[in-house]
Formats: sequence, C-alpha cells, structure tokens
Amino acid sequence: MIIAGALALGLALFALREQQLAGVAGFPLDDSWIHFQFARNLAEGHGFSYNPGVPVAGSTAPLWTLLLGALFAGAGSHPPLAKVAGVASALGTALVAARLALAWTGDRAAALLAGGLTALSGPLLWGAFSGMEVSLAALLATAGMLAHAQGRDLAAALLLALAVLTRPEAVLLLALAWAAGPLTWRRSAVFAGCAAALVGPWVVFNLATGGTPLPATAVAKIEGGLAGLLGGTREPLMTTLVTRPWGFVVEWVGWLSDVNALLPLLLLPGLWLLWRRGGRRLALPAGLLALQPLAMALLAPYRGPAFQEGRYAMHLLPMALAVIALPVVALVGKGADAASLARFRRLLVVGLVVASGVSLWPAATRYGWAVQNIEAMQVRLGHWVDAHTPRDARLALNDVGAIGYLSRREVIDVMGIVTPAIIPYRREGAEGVLRYLEQTCPDYLIVFPAWFPRLAVRTDRFTPIHRVRLTRNTVAGAEEMVVYETVWARGHEGRRACPGGEPTR
Repeated sequence: MIIAGALALGLALFALREQQLAGVAGFPLDDSWIHFQFARNLAEGHGFSYNPGVPVAGSTAPLWTLLLGALFAGAGSHPPLAKVAGVASALGTALVAARLALAWTGDRAAALLAGGLTALSGPLLWGAFSGMEVSLAALLATAGMLAHAQGRDLAAALLLALAVLTRPEAVLLLALAWAAGPLTWRRSAVFAGCAAALVGPWVVFNLATGGTPLPATAVAKIEGGLAGLLGGTREPLMTTLVTRPWGFVVEWVGWLSDVNALLPLLLLPGLWLLWRRGGRRLALPAGLLALQPLAMALLAPYRGPAFQEGRYAMHLLPMALAVIALPVVALVGKGADAASLARFRRLLVVGLVVASGVSLWPAATRYGWAVQNIEAMQVRLGHWVDAHTPRDARLALNDVGAIGYLSRREVIDVMGIVTPAIIPYRREGAEGVLRYLEQTCPDYLIVFPAWFPRLAVRTDRFTPIHRVRLTRNTVAGAEEMVVYETVWARGHEGRRACPGGEPTR
C-alpha cells in the first residue's frame, strides 16, 4: 500500500502540472502518436504498418505497439488507454523492484525503500503517462533480474527477451544475465532459444521490410558508433572512442543525480556490496549500471543517456534503486557503534526519500511543458491538416506521429523512420531529400524549416501556407513548424507534373 500510495502521489503531481501548463491530458512526445498509428492499423486489420497495408518496421518497441493494438482492438482506438497500460506497468515495476531488493538483501525495510524510491522516480512517472514503452520495458527488465536472482533461468531468459522486444538496449542485460551464470550447454540453449523464439521473428520482419536486422527507426537515428560504422556512417576516431563516451558518462551521472541526488554516490558502493553478497552471478548483470553510458556511446549512439527523460536507459533505473538499498542495509554494527550506525541509517533513508521528493517538481514541470508543446504544435497541426487538406492528400513530414494519426493522410517520413526508402537519399543531404520528394510527389511538406533550410527557400517547389510557433519550446525539434503546399499538389496554381511519375494513391 505504501508503494502504491507513493506512485499515486507522484502521478497526481504530474497530472497537476500537466493541467496547469497544458490544460489537457496529452502526451509529452510526438513518438507516442507513432505507436498509436501502428496500433490502430493493427486493430483495424491493416497489419504492422504506418500507412495502412504497407508493412514497415517503424517501431523499436514492437511488444508495446502490439499491446496497444490489442487494447485498441478490444476497447476502441483511444490513446488514453496507453496511459492506463503505462500506469499499470509503473506500479508493477515499483512492486517488483521491492522484491528484487528483498531477494538481494533479505531486508523488508530495504525492499520497501527500493520500491518507494522507484515509485517516486521522475522518469518512471513520466513513462507512466507518456504513452511510450519505457514503463513496460522497466517492468520486464526488473522482473527478469528478479528471476535471475532467484535462479530461475528460463523465466529470466523469457522476461529479458521480452524486454528486448520492448527496448532493444535490454539485449545487453540479456547477455550479461547469461554470462553471469554457469556457461553450460543446457543453460546457453535456454537463453539462445528464448531470444531466437521471441526476438527472431522481429529480426526477420526487419530484414523483410527494411533489409537490415535493425528496425527502420534505429537505422534512421543511429549517429555513429559500431552500428553507425556498419551502416556507412563515418566520423573521427576521437569522437567514437573518447569524446562521445566521456560525454555520455558525464551525462549519465547527471541524469542519475536528477533522479535522486544520492543515487550516483551510493551506486558504486552498492554494486561492490552486491558482489560481496552474490559474486559474479548477481553483480555482473547489475554492473551494466556502470557500463551503460559507454555501451550507448560505442555501440549505437543516439543523443545522450538523459535524452527524453532517459528513455533509452530507463529500464535500468529500478535496478539502480534496488542496488542503493544495499549500503543502507550494510549500516549495522555491534556495541557502541550500533546506535550511531542506526542513526546514520535513518538519516540516509530520510535523505533518499527527500532527494526523490525534491526532484519531482522539476520533473513534473518538464512533463507539463512537453505535453503543452506537443499539443500546441503537432496535435494542433494534425487537426488543421484534417480540416484543410483533401482526404487523399499525401504528406511529407519530419514528425510523423500526431499529424499522421489525427489526419489519417498518407505519409512520407523525410527522416526515414517509417519510410526507410528515403534513408540512402538522406545521406546526400538536402538535395538527396529533394530528389526523393520529386519521385514521390507529396501534396504538402510539413517540417521544421530550421532542420531543412535549403528546402524552405525553394519557393519554386514549396509555398508556405500555414505555420505554428511555440512561445516556449522544451521538447519539439524546433520552435516553428511550417506547412508548405508543393508544386505537385492538385490545388496548386500552375501545378507541375511529377518528375518521378504520378504516384500511386
């Protein structure tokens, strides 16, 4: 009850700031609406597609998308259902984090502390309301670690493989959990079999629709590292091996501090105590908490660990909060030291709770402004497009979530997330993007001019007809988004023939 109450308190604060700043129960990322688009198409029988009937691996969280599709099929395509699933996942995560701390320490007070800190963590509360996959990923990853701690290899392998389907970064946790136990043929077959059975079909789908084992979303976003090198991205070796890894480490420590100021101070002692208690079996998977920023930087970097409230590392946060319960448990002694250590232990517990509480207001404020931004820009433009463009209009977008979902128009994604065919053209810069648009001939181009300045000045191709500008931008890619009518639009004066041939509608 205490853990559930802590979560309810945190969610109430987030809801309050959302109403104060945005005036509506919305979503803090445009990406949330991409999930809703895929889920609605699944519910309506159009398959795993963004544009109905055109299969594409446009989600790095297919399990979350499938879950939303099932909810939409059963209860109707209502985006608020994602909040219900997110809150349920967040509650489950906090409860499982408590059980993980109990399995590691045998101390019920420490378990309650870990569960309460998880329930009060800003990123988890953000995830619960965000419409994104992060709460489910955290639940599965934490449950997988609990099963591993209890010696249940099959359950751990299944749960962690499902976590990979929810956040692909969890593959590192799956690999370390396998490496932490006896490396027998039987145990290796369990982990490999679960990964092949659950993740394998998604890899095959990625290959069939995009030509790579990674989803189109990952291919479009990766900025360097090993995956970028394999994909043809070239960058200075100093950036790959030194500058970016160091920057990610610094950002990781800052993100942990934002969650709880005492978290980075207690994390390494907690990992050492976990090693003392359980050796390699317990400490190796948890050691990812120290390795995560380096892994992100070296393997498949896209922004830093703190990006979007820590979205790409949030599945590890409950484990981190369970780890820091170990130093609290260790504060016991005998004789004259016992009373002093007990007082210090109580002070440390109070300090951890207070530090979490202090971080909630700024986290809730960031969430409220993010919802306001998405509502004022992408959601508003989605309704405008629905009201002011033909039903069969084709849109070229750099943010494909809310505009595509609310307008139900056919979409070309100039970033490549749901239009992977444009990715080779994007490598050629603005001229490459223009060449692709001339082959596909959208009726409207809706982008941030700041992202595409060379397209925005091409008045021979694009005429601005509507714009939205944010007065305070905290989450959108730029302050202004503009709707351009293209020379290929049927309503455009002096309409030109499509150089690439009239597109199929």
